[in-house]
Amino acid sequence: MAGIYIHIPFCKQACHYCNFHFSTNASLQNDFTAALLKEITEQARYLEGEQVETIYFGGGTPSLLSDPVLRKILTALYQTFPIGPDPEITLESNPDDMSSERLKNWKEMGVNRLSIGIQSFYSEDLAWMNRAHSAEQAIQALEDTRMTGFKQFSLDLIYGSPALTDEHWVQNLNRALSFQPPHISCYALTVEPRTALHKMIQMKKSADVQPEQQAAQFLMGMEILQGSGYEHYEISSFAKPGQRSRHNSAYWQSKKYLGLGPSAHSFNTVSRQWNIANNALYIKALNGGQPYFESEVLQPRDRLNEYIMTSLRTSEGLSLHWVGNSFGLEKAEKLEAAADRYIQLRQMKNLGGNLVLTGQGKLYADGIAAALFFD
Repeated sequence: MAGIYIHIPFCKQACHYCNFHFSTNASLQNDFTAALLKEITEQARYLEGEQVETIYFGGGTPSLLSDPVLRKILTALYQTFPIGPDPEITLESNPDDMSSERLKNWKEMGVNRLSIGIQSFYSEDLAWMNRAHSAEQAIQALEDTRMTGFKQFSLDLIYGSPALTDEHWVQNLNRALSFQPPHISCYALTVEPRTALHKMIQMKKSADVQPEQQAAQFLMGMEILQGSGYEHYEISSFAKPGQRSRHNSAYWQSKKYLGLGPSAHSFNTVSRQWNIANNALYIKALNGGQPYFESEVLQPRDRLNEYIMTSLRTSEGLSLHWVGNSFGLEKAEKLEAAADRYIQLRQMKNLGGNLVLTGQGKLYADGIAAALFFD
């Protein structure tokens, strides 16, 4: 089974913290759509006929696209790829783009899961982030989502920003829980180079993030959400039983996926490719029959290190048995020996041959994974 990701590279305005590929210039939307439809046709063989079980519209802000354009893209995907009988079709959506009418349209065209960019229920937080929506719009969007019968939806929340107090973080979580979402994603605010936030901090116009505060709020979120019946199945992801994101889970399980649109990445288990991260050049290349992506064949070491990184983020952890079968018993034994240090620190457990991070270990997930990488 495989997945398809579509990157929609447009936003109303730039969030101060965002370093994803996007443009606030909407003048190329029509040309982008035409190029995207052409790419769909050109990449028809990438998944080698494997059945597609998930489709994910990400960005950028996919909900900025008109409903007729979204329908046209979905129709092209169904005409080009073997879509399974019960696909998960997710649309990332911002509260200011949502209404009862649009929700009904999305549902009618086949979208059956929403990833809603709430981030915070406090207007001052949203203004500091330079989000386009208000706290009132966030609440209204969630009420409309439930009223129109969307059973699958996820909320995005951000913690660890300089102005977010522990009290407000707990209240954000409780407000989110009041809508009984099947899924919640919690992301630590990161300061990425060349973002507005990075410049603001450099110019002393904003306080920097505090790792101790972020760690405390991460642990608070974990305790509250797990106490409310959510599985912490990936570092940033919490779901009610049976309500995990099928699309994101496929990334962590190293399944095939095709990425479409500027900056999108694809993976077919043996190689990886990535599209031009420039809207105008992406359109020009596709229209002119020129290369619009680069690719690399993954070496066994690369595939093993990627598995270490992704598997340690999940609740199932890293399977030493799978590593032994896929890369050789020697590699599995070296990993088990290297993991002993983190087991002694109580940051990791060996559960029947699966290396699983503890709550404290999740605070250091990236560092632990990097320490276990093979040179």
